[in-house]
Amino acid sequence: MDESEKMQDSVRAVDRALEILLAFTPRDYELTVAELLKRVDLSRPTLYRLLYTLEQNRFLVSSGDPQRFRLGPAVAQLAHVWTASLDIGEVAQPMMRRVREATGETVALFVPEGMFRLCVAELESPQPLSFKRGVGYREKLIVGASGRAILAHTEHTAKDLKVYAKGLDVDLAKFPDELTRIRERGFAVSKDELLQGAVAVAAPFFDGAARVAGSIAIFGPSVRLPAAQVEKFGKLLAQEAAQLSKALGQSRSQIT
Repeated sequence: MDESEKMQDSVRAVDRALEILLAFTPRDYELTVAELLKRVDLSRPTLYRLLYTLEQNRFLVSSGDPQRFRLGPAVAQLAHVWTASLDIGEVAQPMMRRVREATGETVALFVPEGMFRLCVAELESPQPLSFKRGVGYREKLIVGASGRAILAHTEHTAKDLKVYAKGLDVDLAKFPDELTRIRERGFAVSKDELLQGAVAVAAPFFDGAARVAGSIAIFGPSVRLPAAQVEKFGKLLAQEAAQLSKALGQSRSQIT
């Protein structure tokens, strides 16, 4: 075997090892050899060899009878390094620029902070008539499209919603149905809610554990955002939010 063939074999081995690691999900964090064989296109002997190598290098650990594998401490070490270097605002810049280019409106990125959401990045509209919030802007999740896009994907009780809505003019009786519509549609919309004459459209994005990590939103005047445009931009935001979720580690199997 010449050097070129050896290199190709090494690359194939790496591809196969990565395929094994990516077979694990938050729901299926422990897998047997039989279960792995259904998820990866490998022969049983090849799978066993790669499992042994991954376990020797602490990327996998195993226990039980039948033997069950799960991700090991080497993966946790890499995840820690990746998380420590992660700047969501920076990661989201390509998506935010595409949205602003397509819509011409102000684009903002929000992350949850308890019962609030915080603006961590913003690209202002180039148009004379526009709305903006500014980095550092903080508001309750229960008001506005960018907040409800996040709230629709969080666990909360009726009591939690009452706490969130304290001091605000919010009709909680209609709230569960609205959150359901947001989940079904993929984006949230608000009109004249926080600013008179303003329309906001927002879609949620998720992290590698399929937890909502924030929302990406646009703000613009109602004269430029009729119903048809809102629907179009909402779908665009949902697409770009999915790309951001992928960049934050969400796997294809987690995207519904």
